[in-house]
Amino acid sequence: MNSTLAQHIRTALPEIEIHKSEQNSGTELLDAYRVVLFNDEVHTFDQVITQLMKAIRCSRHKAEKHTWEVHTRGRSIVFAGDMLICLRISSILEEIALKTEIQTT
Repeated sequence: MNSTLAQHIRTALPEIEIHKSEQNSGTELLDAYRVVLFNDEVHTFDQVITQLMKAIRCSRHKAEKHTWEVHTRGRSIVFAGDMLICLRISSILEEIALKTEIQTT
């Protein structure tokens, strides 16, 4: 995603609370999409951990778990939920050129 598009997504979308426990549990397909983070040989563990904490608003411990999974398996599903939230998370991860993909479940 280019930086102009990523910036537009961040500014066009309202701040969305991404904690699963606070999502509406109606008949919507809240987990219809997921953000997958892929391994690369460019970023340090600390860079990925910091960006994950920013993107998915998680603890350092959880970010470290995702980072280790990316390192060992080549990818990690870092979030599952609504498409708008996935777009926001993906754009934040891509701020430092991390490789992501939004998939349907």
